[in-house]
Amino acid sequence: MASQAVAKAVPEGAQVQKWKVFYTIREARDLIGATDRSLAILNALLSFHPEMELSGDGELIVWPSNEQLMARANGMPATTLRRHLAVLVGCGLIIRRDSPNGKRFARKGRGGQVEQAYGFDLSPIVARAEEFEELADAVRAEKNAFRLAKERLTLLRRDVVKLIETGIEENVPGNWGRVQQSYQVIVGRLPRSAPRQLIEDICCDLHGLYTEILEVLESFAKTQNLDANESHSGRHIQNSNPDSIFESEDGSRKKNEAGGSVAETDNVRSLPKRELPLGIVLDACPNMRELAQGGEIRHWRDLLATAELARPMLAISPSAWRDACEVMGEQHAAITIAAIYQRSDQINSAGGYLRSLTEKARDGKFSTWPMIMALLNAGLKAQKTPETSAGPSKEPDDDRPGLQVSDSLLKSLQKPRR
Repeated sequence: MASQAVAKAVPEGAQVQKWKVFYTIREARDLIGATDRSLAILNALLSFHPEMELSGDGELIVWPSNEQLMARANGMPATTLRRHLAVLVGCGLIIRRDSPNGKRFARKGRGGQVEQAYGFDLSPIVARAEEFEELADAVRAEKNAFRLAKERLTLLRRDVVKLIETGIEENVPGNWGRVQQSYQVIVGRLPRSAPRQLIEDICCDLHGLYTEILEVLESFAKTQNLDANESHSGRHIQNSNPDSIFESEDGSRKKNEAGGSVAETDNVRSLPKRELPLGIVLDACPNMRELAQGGEIRHWRDLLATAELARPMLAISPSAWRDACEVMGEQHAAITIAAIYQRSDQINSAGGYLRSLTEKARDGKFSTWPMIMALLNAGLKAQKTPETSAGPSKEPDDDRPGLQVSDSLLKSLQKPRR
């Protein structure tokens, strides 16, 4: 009944090329619900229409017998023919116009014109021609999107493998075994024949892994360049960039103090203006030595490389680390990571904590000095506690000398905090 209602709605004067619309139907057959066998029968039915065009004003009923249809359908069995004729009717591509006795025939007038025909009505093809074209466009767009997704997947797989090989060959600090395992887990979700949505999801995961590896390699290359500049000029790595963000923040901080803005400078007015020595940072954050490759951190670049190792262990995203480097400078961002790693058992969300400190540093309200001094003070208290309980004769577990600080620094640490 729905197909008949559509057929009655054929606009007057509508015309379509029967083979052109047939190719459109064949392209969109999955969305229409047709099968290959049913389309073979539709092709045979269209061949019984004498004109090349199907017109809404003309007679669109064909009345071939089953024997004629089976012959033009390459000898299809009668039972298969009847089953797929029902499929064409169910898809709304044809309409049955049955005679009283169920046979297909046509009555002609004296002039040879068809007055009454019983068979299969092809008018739904004319009425739904635009719909079929839209469905075919959707199928073509889906095929194109699927092709692009497969191409992107191939490129990402190739690029990730090349980046991992580069990191291993260049001895870039990092847990490359874990990276390879992550890659295998992502690719292992890909079946032999995957839908487009699954391919796109895997592409998103691979792109995230690709971005993370690329950032590690770029950071390593940048560190190598800084090392080359340091060895060439004989200057400290921190002084290789005189216009760093941290120094500009220090200058703006002094300007605010001169302007008398007490609310913004109350937390940083009494902070030291000199740089933190690497030795003090390592005494305050001894866990970084255990994480460092070779167990030694001799230069700031070694601390930066170790911070790159600690970042994924703390579940800090690459974007949070990048923002911290841009705002604080790479050296102070590495010091902040070292302090967070030292207190990792006391921090629920290291990534959120780093972003909070980055925002404070952006406003000139954060310095690494108080953080390192607090860790030093905690280390001194931890050293005094076992000495008091076990006696002065207890030897340390390792051969590394104990924490050594000057008397003036010890006095400043023991002062009550305001």
